[in-house]
Amino acid sequence: MEIKTFRAKTMQQALDQVRRELGPEATVLHTRELNGGLVTRFLRGRQYEIAASVEVRVPARLPQTETYAAPRRALAPSTFDVDYRTRYRDAMHQQQGDRLEDLRTLANQLRQRSAATPQQDLSATLFHVYTDLIENDVEESVAQELIERLRQAAATDSTNPERLQGKLARMIEDELTVNGPLKTSAGQGRVVALVGPTGVGKTTTIAKLAANYRLRENKRVGLITVDTYRIAAVEQLRTYADIIDLPMLVVSTPREMREAVARLRDLDLVLMDTAGRSPRDEVKIQELKSMLAEAEPDEVHLVLSAVGGARGLASTAQRFAAVGATALVFTKLDEATGLGNLLTVTRSSSLPVSYLTDGQNVPDDIQVAQKETLAPLILGVEA
Repeated sequence: MEIKTFRAKTMQQALDQVRRELGPEATVLHTRELNGGLVTRFLRGRQYEIAASVEVRVPARLPQTETYAAPRRALAPSTFDVDYRTRYRDAMHQQQGDRLEDLRTLANQLRQRSAATPQQDLSATLFHVYTDLIENDVEESVAQELIERLRQAAATDSTNPERLQGKLARMIEDELTVNGPLKTSAGQGRVVALVGPTGVGKTTTIAKLAANYRLRENKRVGLITVDTYRIAAVEQLRTYADIIDLPMLVVSTPREMREAVARLRDLDLVLMDTAGRSPRDEVKIQELKSMLAEAEPDEVHLVLSAVGGARGLASTAQRFAAVGATALVFTKLDEATGLGNLLTVTRSSSLPVSYLTDGQNVPDDIQVAQKETLAPLILGVEA
């Protein structure tokens, strides 16, 4: 059986190609739209594909046109043929109507994009910077805003890629906030809690912080874990505590939390590991809030995995705001394909960034967040 494929910018043009080459009696086997991605459609436009054959004997024939008149028949067409062709013609009209609506929607989107970043004002270099932002997981609306600001600020340098990247990095640095390393207080038992969803690396981050402050800063550090839901998490943290020679307490009730904080009050720093909570589970979020209220932490760092999508991370940060988060820790930077999503989170939460982690090695693979480092990461360029 011979099957031929036809491609055109519109579905109607593709159907016309089928009629011209195979005739009106050809059978349409399948149709699909190519260039489904937004950037690809923006650059190349839409394209449609039809696979057809004259050897398949099914009623799914092309609708007749005036150019190709249906051959005369000795017998009148059956009721089935008439009904099928009517339904097929109605379906084709509906399909074309849906595609016209899609085209109108795309045209509106393009007009809105043009209003934000007029194509006639964008140099090839600026447009390349825009596509780089999109590929590095910067949200489209954020990328449009940045490019428009960059276009206005760099009118004379719009063809110099190095200067454009430099200006863009400084623009992002200006809106980022960082709060530096954890503060300690000699003999005051300053309490710092780490919270966040499951699987983002809170326990490993706690171990890295504890090791750095104990071994490198020579501070007296204690550990509290509330993650009794996962036995492995308790054992993991206990292993680190034994290696580093740190006191560690396990609590499961608000009363035990008060007692644990009181017992470690004479240390320089108390790090608290909490159980992972789904941001959609309001009950668990409130339980976490109640437990933290008993500990009265000086800082609450929300730990987020950089692998997540921009909107999902922003939504998680919003839901964990209820527990009193004061800073952000971004983990698993080494596993993310792009880090532009971090900009959406910092914008929506208005929280400073404290630490970045990019591996499992303790006490390494963690660094204090700095604007000069974070901005290039967001842009996907070397610092």
